[in-house]
Amino acid sequence: MKKRRLINTPSNEASSIPFISGIDEETHPLRHSPKNPLLTSSYHYELPNELIATHPVHPREHARLLVYNRCDQSIIHARFDALESFLPENCGIIFNDTKVIKARLYGNKESGGAIELLINRPHDAHNINVYIKGRVRTDTLLHFASGINARVVALHDDGSRDVNFYRENVLIRFEELLPLLDLIGHIPLPPYLGREDNAEDEREYQSVFAQHEGAVAAPTASLHFSDALFDAVCSKHPHAFVTLHVGSGTFKPVEAAVITDHPMHSEYYSVSDEADKLIQSDLPLLSIGTTSTRTVEFYVRNHKLQGEANLFLHPNNPPLRVNHLLTNFHLPQSTLLMLVASFVGLEETHRIYQEAIEQKYRFFSYGDAMLIL
Repeated sequence: MKKRRLINTPSNEASSIPFISGIDEETHPLRHSPKNPLLTSSYHYELPNELIATHPVHPREHARLLVYNRCDQSIIHARFDALESFLPENCGIIFNDTKVIKARLYGNKESGGAIELLINRPHDAHNINVYIKGRVRTDTLLHFASGINARVVALHDDGSRDVNFYRENVLIRFEELLPLLDLIGHIPLPPYLGREDNAEDEREYQSVFAQHEGAVAAPTASLHFSDALFDAVCSKHPHAFVTLHVGSGTFKPVEAAVITDHPMHSEYYSVSDEADKLIQSDLPLLSIGTTSTRTVEFYVRNHKLQGEANLFLHPNNPPLRVNHLLTNFHLPQSTLLMLVASFVGLEETHRIYQEAIEQKYRFFSYGDAMLIL
């Protein structure tokens, strides 16, 4: 019998950008693990490769929508443009207005060797944390188009590197780099798409309400909103924006056997005054995406309007404030899947995902959506 392929995320090697590859079910070392919500192996599931969405749906609001009601554990299959008909009347909505930057750069070392660089996040105005595909050492100089250079200033055990960027040999700040990325950079598509970015991705791998540049991955639940649908939903519900600049750590696999041993990555966040008021209100909250959820929940726990968020939501650390979640379908054994389980529990997560697979929903960043009520 032909073996089916599974999607899994192996360990990152030093000097490499996080990637996805297939493994064989029979050799998977965790396949016999019991369904314990604290075991990483409990979040494994089998996904046929053909259900990975490699391109967006047109129009974007024609993606499918699985609606799960926790009150009676019912599942309804709908289309995303019917979202408003399922939302509770007195429900506040939190959106993440981060904007994806062209964070992937292709260039060469002084020796002539080709390299690929993925910006992760800035530490400060000049020191930028990146992943580099290709061997580099401290002080290695990297050359890109339009007179842009980067010098490696630090190597880290997690495989990331810190660099300083220059233009025409003049050190530049991160905010000065951003408009240059529009000229020489590429949309940082998730590695599991297995293809290069194109002009379509410049439009579609961005929410219609994106405002603040800094993300290197899209808050994917937001990608289903057209301008018209966004306006329609906002006209009927109190809403506000938070900003969480999604980093490449969102693709980092959980490698620890016990999920609570996983070192959660941190990302810059900011909570607007309007979002603060909505969070402090008595209204039930719907978060658009896992990034909005983590931002709200981190803020509820530490009461800081901006900073670094590294909250890991899972069944033993459930949400305190967010009542409803709109999200996509996520990678096996990922922190995002564990976040979903924090809302509905491990067993129901598996049941919902099995239903989505049987109904041939499209998975991951360009895939279909799920609404948890």
